[in-house]
Amino acid sequence: MSDSNMIVVLDIGTSKVVCLVGEVGPDGRIEIIGVGSQPSRGLKRGVVVNIESTVSSIQRAVEEAELMAGCKIHSVTVGIAGSHISSMNSHGIVAVKDREVTEHDLERVIDAARAVAIPADQKILHILPQEYLIDNQEGIREPLGMSGVRLEARVHLVSGAINAVQNIEKCIRRCGLEVDHVVLEQLASSYAVLTDDEKELGVCMVDIGGGTTDIAIFIGGAIRHTAVIPIAGDQVTNDIAMALRTPTPHAEQIKIKYACALAQLAGVNETIKVPSVGDRPARDLSRQALAEVVEPRYDELFSLIQTELRRSGFEDLVAAGLVMTGGSAKMEGAVELAEEIFHMPVRLAVPSGVFGMEDVLKNPIYATGTGLLHYARQEHQYQSPTNRLPAVSPRSSMQELPSRRRQIQMPELPSVGSMLGRMKTWFQGNF
Repeated sequence: MSDSNMIVVLDIGTSKVVCLVGEVGPDGRIEIIGVGSQPSRGLKRGVVVNIESTVSSIQRAVEEAELMAGCKIHSVTVGIAGSHISSMNSHGIVAVKDREVTEHDLERVIDAARAVAIPADQKILHILPQEYLIDNQEGIREPLGMSGVRLEARVHLVSGAINAVQNIEKCIRRCGLEVDHVVLEQLASSYAVLTDDEKELGVCMVDIGGGTTDIAIFIGGAIRHTAVIPIAGDQVTNDIAMALRTPTPHAEQIKIKYACALAQLAGVNETIKVPSVGDRPARDLSRQALAEVVEPRYDELFSLIQTELRRSGFEDLVAAGLVMTGGSAKMEGAVELAEEIFHMPVRLAVPSGVFGMEDVLKNPIYATGTGLLHYARQEHQYQSPTNRLPAVSPRSSMQELPSRRRQIQMPELPSVGSMLGRMKTWFQGNF
């Protein structure tokens, strides 16, 4: 195992924190060798609201992944979500200096495209090229080396609140780790669940998590629109807790085991036990009554997604339909309800493109984590080995460290004997 071929990612979600350790093989395939998953305690709707709780959740997930992988983790690629995320499409134009497009020309045109006004409290997270134009010739994906006079770039800019990004980085650094990249979560998920054909034809990807629902629209092989809706699985849990008068932890278990997003699919004769608050005895409830609580919330969520799709202007261009992923997307009846509302093909996607621990990771809840691995591998390939620090080190070499704190190496001082020898030599040469 080569440490320089190891990548580590952290999916800090509202409901869970997942740490994945992957090894990139010579053929570029990723093998999962470590998984750590812990309930998330310090986030609300994708944003850190309690640093201590978040640090504790991250540390436990990282330690679990370290034990499984048999290594010490130093740096991670992390995902970010939340309603503070905003995006826009931009356009840049430059003159080609030597009538042939060089790396410098590409850097200049991207800089021109990013020169847009954004709020002072936001920072640009991603500049995602959509296509290039050379002398009005459209649809160019790789302009390097092509001849022309004028180079244009169409890009998708994603920005996030500086404070939200800093809080996530602060939590990770409090665990003794460095942050390699901060990645938009729906962009990461798209690497794991979308096919090239879907991106080319036009597709809307919806990642329904615990605190947020993340949307990414791809057309012509490039990302065209991203959005975040602050309604997801936690609101469904709250609805169940309020309607059935049951504690939230029990409502979450009932949602996972018995909930159905389409009431007509739930059997009338099926009954479930609903724990009561306090010392009151548990009650029996029909599964259809539970579905009648859940369906309106999913109906509302899908209507908001449809509104966002229409607002983007790409509703008629997503010929491949809707791809749903995330933990809250795998509820029974969600796909059928979505097809009724959107009137387009809908599929539930599980992450792909990695091997090792497939029985665990072939689950929509790991879509973002698996996608972060794909993103990290891509960035990993673009860095030269001399400039790249390994994300992990062998555990044996770290045994002497009592904690994650770095040791400070003191400079080596000359011994007293060697100093006396030097003084004697000096006196002999000068007197």
